[in-house]
Amino acid sequence: MMTLQAFLDEWNNDSDRVLVHTSGSTGEPKALWVEKRRMEASARITCDFLGLQAGDTALLCMPLDFIAGKMMVVRALVRGLQLISVDPSGRPFSVNSLQLTAGKRHPDIDFAAMVPLQVWNTVRVAEERERLMAVRHLIIGGGAIDDELARELRQFPNAVWSTYGMTETLSHIALRRLSGPETSEWYTPFEGVEVMTDGDGCLVIDAPQVCAETLVTNDIAEVVTTTAADGRRVVRFRIVGRRDNVICSGGLKIQIEEVERLLRPHLGSDFLITKRADTKYGEAVVLLYKKGECREEDLRAVCRRVLPKYWVPRFFVAADELPYTATGKPARQQAMLLAQDVR
Repeated sequence: MMTLQAFLDEWNNDSDRVLVHTSGSTGEPKALWVEKRRMEASARITCDFLGLQAGDTALLCMPLDFIAGKMMVVRALVRGLQLISVDPSGRPFSVNSLQLTAGKRHPDIDFAAMVPLQVWNTVRVAEERERLMAVRHLIIGGGAIDDELARELRQFPNAVWSTYGMTETLSHIALRRLSGPETSEWYTPFEGVEVMTDGDGCLVIDAPQVCAETLVTNDIAEVVTTTAADGRRVVRFRIVGRRDNVICSGGLKIQIEEVERLLRPHLGSDFLITKRADTKYGEAVVLLYKKGECREEDLRAVCRRVLPKYWVPRFFVAADELPYTATGKPARQQAMLLAQDVR
């Protein structure tokens, strides 16, 4: 795991580029060389949007091996933020993480970036939840935010945002509000970022300040354009799912994320939806669950009650561990491999 000093050494060397790695959520992780000047541009855009000022505190609680952690450091350097670094863990606001590293009992945090799993774990512990609620700007990225967590975050007194972006866009290029009356499922791109969809319905991003080329994503999206009261053109988008997360079963296209979204409020244990080849249907829906945490018959009953008939998984596979990447995203390729283990 990269240390803060190692990244600072890399940032301050003579090269104009930094090596970053994708998370591997949909395939093998890959290495990319990105320009430091574009990372600085991305940092300024985020800091300007959130109104962060020199001297504000920023919490670094994600691995520096990936772009999200690196960009927190770059934002601190570009804007003069006071960086509080803690070891990456599922509970960054715990006593052992935050107090000992910061050197005082309850350091005020103006800005923090976390993945959904970290947020979920934190809101389950009353004292840690209180500390999280005091963060002035919390951005959450790296995975889907389920409905139950979204309902909890809606009541937070300060600004909570869901981010949209990827390694290639040097972290996020759009935000949507998760707290307060401005809560929305629609992302608003930053100034200077253009979005549209291609013929397959996938999101296309043109963000010249942070990415040299127009980027065609695998995210199936809906883009809407409206006119504000002052005459400005406002473009927003929402993500439906990933093109490579579509299950073609018996002639029907089933979006993996939509199945997970419907099931999540009704299942008390961790699970993933994936697929496997099927002689009769072409592809079949598979539900992966952690061995020993629940019974297959109970899962089947919930699925039949909650899901449309043709979305109900044909197979249920118990795994010792469910596959996630180092950044907390479902490792979809590994999940498909586990789905082959059908009794």
